[in-house]
Amino acid sequence: MKRFFSLCLCALITISLCACGGGGTNGGNSDAKLVGVAMPNKAFQRWNQDGANMKRALEEKGYRVELQYAENDVNTQVSQIENMITKGVDILVIAAIDGAAISDVLKQAKANNIKVIAYDRLIMNSENVDYYATFDNEMVGKIQAEFLIDKLNLNGDGGPHNIEFFAGSPDDNNAVYFYKGAIETLRPYIDSGKLKVPSGQTDFAKVAINTWKSEVAQARMDNLLTAYYASGNKLDAILASNDTLAIGIIASLKNIGYNGTDRPFPIITGQDCDRPNVIALKNGEQAMSIFKDTRTLADKVVQMVDALLSGQEAEVNDTKTYDNGVKIVPTYLCAPVIVTRDNYKEILVDSGYYTEEEISK
Repeated sequence: MKRFFSLCLCALITISLCACGGGGTNGGNSDAKLVGVAMPNKAFQRWNQDGANMKRALEEKGYRVELQYAENDVNTQVSQIENMITKGVDILVIAAIDGAAISDVLKQAKANNIKVIAYDRLIMNSENVDYYATFDNEMVGKIQAEFLIDKLNLNGDGGPHNIEFFAGSPDDNNAVYFYKGAIETLRPYIDSGKLKVPSGQTDFAKVAINTWKSEVAQARMDNLLTAYYASGNKLDAILASNDTLAIGIIASLKNIGYNGTDRPFPIITGQDCDRPNVIALKNGEQAMSIFKDTRTLADKVVQMVDALLSGQEAEVNDTKTYDNGVKIVPTYLCAPVIVTRDNYKEILVDSGYYTEEEISK
């Protein structure tokens, strides 16, 4: 009888231990290494997708993941990173809201021997960022500019054409690279007179849109239209650094009668291939966007995490470009892809990034 009781007790203990083994943020081994992922906000479609792709890819590799969104509040993001360090993360992946505002918290990471990967936004003024993974941001601006050069036939007999510029948020270091690639490519055509800027606003500080907000871009576009285009001046092109800016610009143009048929839209650029913008591409309201496949970037960062947590160096393909004010940060650059009305299906739908239903009104 005692032997029977002992066997039953052992069985119960075994069952209890098995039942308790499903803990951890990925439902796997609680001893799995913990990766902290800090994202800026959920308001932008792309950051939702970045966070989801990162979490999925890391968990498929067996890691536990602490994913946090800071809703564009720098203090919140700093607090979230501090909490991740307290929880004992083994590595941090950070898409910074303000690339210059988190240097102090990174000192804590360094003191705890935690490696830091800057995700798509370079972390500035800190020696404690180990790697950077992003798309070729200067190339993004160059591609946008080259698209305009082609569509306006600036290397032929096209011009003069009127253009206005909309750059991204000053606290996002990527915005500087996007705009640098664009304005340097278009500058010769401005200097030659083939491109004219009726507002005269080409300096980054003049054309930058704080926090990339659509409504701020829309308000600036309203002001430009009233001040420089009310007398019949034709607006031929708008360099918008990303899709949230483009959507605000399109809304402003629609409000004064642009409709794509008897009053065609200017040639408008963009970036990120957000759903509303792909619909705008299909409807002839936006001319192009840049696709930065977040699945590709997430997979590359997972490879970097794997290497670093195994005591190896992460793969990089740029060791010269990204100076954060303190050091050149070793970087892996993914390639951006141009998307238009003609190729959106091949690039976005056939690849499984969207279904046709998701980008239909």
